[in-house]
Amino acid sequence: MRIVRTTDYKDMSRKAANIISAQVILNPNSVLGLATGSSPIGTYLQLAEWNRKGDCDFAHVSTFNLDEYRGLKADDPQSYHYFMQKNFFGLVNIDIANTHVPDGSNLDAEAACAEYDRIVAEAGYPDLQLLGIGHNGHIGFNEPDEAFSKGTHCVDLTQSTIQANSRLFDSIDDVPRQAYTMGVQTIMNARRILVIASGADKADAVYKMCFGPVTPQVPASILQLHTNCTVVADEDALSLCPAE
Repeated sequence: MRIVRTTDYKDMSRKAANIISAQVILNPNSVLGLATGSSPIGTYLQLAEWNRKGDCDFAHVSTFNLDEYRGLKADDPQSYHYFMQKNFFGLVNIDIANTHVPDGSNLDAEAACAEYDRIVAEAGYPDLQLLGIGHNGHIGFNEPDEAFSKGTHCVDLTQSTIQANSRLFDSIDDVPRQAYTMGVQTIMNARRILVIASGADKADAVYKMCFGPVTPQVPASILQLHTNCTVVADEDALSLCPAE
């Protein structure tokens, strides 16, 4: 696991965008695994700026998002489909037909998850998977559990995750209680993983991810076993980690 220490959120976003843009420049047909939430917004905006300048071309890139709330349609302003369109897809020259997000509108969880597993496997899994990390160490919506999950599945969100996501809704009561998420095994099938983190509130999770025991109680800790994982985080998020 390689750790890249940055000064702040802006620096983190730019360095993460550098890694993603290099992947796309070296392989214009790259398959990218993408994340949502506040952490990657700066990275997406930086990539969009470089795309406008002609420095990074997404015309032949395919993407697969980690997760989606169960019960939300793609055009729902709180859906991750909508988030991605607003913060990335609508800002770059990507073919929307090559973008994929789990179908939250399909309430048949087994069918929705099996279909997403099928298309991710058919694409050969991501060349690069972007991840954020939750306060409890979750990646995607893989919450602390007794075992590491495998494929895409429906998960009951923990109260801490519901609370953290409530800032994006009018009321905490509006936050969905379930989501479809790629499993840990699917994430680990990516050829390269990039984790981003910013802020002192992520320091404990980042320390446990990088230096704690590998345990499903901290889902992100399994990334220690990946052969090509880079963590890009600012000083605050790395405040509990060794300097060297």
